[in-house]
Amino acid sequence: MDIISLSALELAAKIHSGEITVRQAVDAYFDRIDAKDKKYNCYITLCKETAYARADDIQARINSGDIRSPLAGVPMAIKDNICTKGILTTCGSRILENFKPTYDATVIEKLCNADVIILGKVNMDEFAMGSTTETSAAGVTRNPWNTDHVPGGSSGGSAAAVAALEAPAALGSDTGGSIRQPSSFCGVTGLKPTYGSVSRRGLVAFASSLDQIGPIAHDAADCAAIFEIISGRDSGDSTSMDFVKFDFKKALNTDIKGKKIGIPEDFFGEGLNPDVKARVMEAVETLKGMGAEVESFPLPIAKYAIPTYYIIACAEACSNLSRYDGIKYGYSSPHSSNIIDTYIKSRSEGFGMEVKRRIMLGNFVLSSGYYDAYYKKALQAKRLIQKSFLEAFEKYDIILGPVYPTTAPKCGESLSDPLKMYLGDIYTVMINIAGLPAISVPCGFDSGMLPVGLQLIGKPFSEGLLLGAGHAYQQATDFHKRTPGGAV
Repeated sequence: MDIISLSALELAAKIHSGEITVRQAVDAYFDRIDAKDKKYNCYITLCKETAYARADDIQARINSGDIRSPLAGVPMAIKDNICTKGILTTCGSRILENFKPTYDATVIEKLCNADVIILGKVNMDEFAMGSTTETSAAGVTRNPWNTDHVPGGSSGGSAAAVAALEAPAALGSDTGGSIRQPSSFCGVTGLKPTYGSVSRRGLVAFASSLDQIGPIAHDAADCAAIFEIISGRDSGDSTSMDFVKFDFKKALNTDIKGKKIGIPEDFFGEGLNPDVKARVMEAVETLKGMGAEVESFPLPIAKYAIPTYYIIACAEACSNLSRYDGIKYGYSSPHSSNIIDTYIKSRSEGFGMEVKRRIMLGNFVLSSGYYDAYYKKALQAKRLIQKSFLEAFEKYDIILGPVYPTTAPKCGESLSDPLKMYLGDIYTVMINIAGLPAISVPCGFDSGMLPVGLQLIGKPFSEGLLLGAGHAYQQATDFHKRTPGGAV
């Protein structure tokens, strides 16, 4: 039996039935990582000792009939900006190269209580700032479908690890598309939940009003099972919300027949790659054949999404990153002779260029004389974007579109043109601005056999509908079952 070819739920079922032991599952993934990860560079830190110790404890509980969750005994990878007690949490940055948190993030506590095993921490763009996983101090992560191409970002290590069969599932974080875009590039499934549905306690902040933790896996069913575990109100996060407890089995029984799907005309204009457009429209025809009602509608507010997002995100980022001063924790420059030197040199040497660029942009839009012209207007535009989506959801159950204008670019292309990289976020950033849930599901390939993702967007707390629709689509197609050539 090829353990690594199983989905997370399939693996769990075999563990719970006794066909596979937890240790065998952990062995299979560490063997895979040892054999392949030098090629892909998905992992920053491996947790072999703790993983095996937990495997034996969990196996004993399963043997006694104590199965704590549908995913008990399943290994997972964790993005390296989610705090793990006593385990390196670097955020892909030199400034946190030796940082070991003193506590677990709430999502980690929930996974451990559900008897999920952590394989290790995976690579990411530095402080989640980037769309390629090329800005990491731990080096570039490669796309398993073609190692000359990027896996996307910032959760590129999470998506690439799942695509490369180095983990059955992973946690990522999404500030402006950082779960959905790498999931699209790597041919896997990724859910960006509603803002406030999953605790951010223990997530190292990029832009606090936009960040959200979510799952990446082979299919929507696995994402639903993980979301059931990690979602819910947390007293340690004042932005988390009370809502009806998510039931993943109920969600997967969603009937798409009669559901109204809206397609924003503004998502299909200039700049959209013909192959991406063709694959998305083929998915639309599949959904129509399943009984969905589909129509186009205008969403002109879309043109304001990029400037609104980057003003708000950079403003919040420069504030959040001010805590890294070389004094309290993290990297401290050995070349400083006084406290001012320590501040300046620690940040200059510890942060990479993309982070510095966004700190400068953030300080500019918050500076005296520019606050009203930029930041205040961005907040006004944010409200208009939220209003436009809520009005659309009065008519439609789901909004559909591409995840990204192209498939995965070649390594080096995006960093040579940062503005082009920022503009590529056009289809994803609006969702974070509005605080909505969205899912990326594989819907085909371009002419170069690089994956294309389909994005389904819902009203707040409609994860059940989105995951159910994604699952229904995946029952009618097999794109989510395909793995990169030579991956196994």
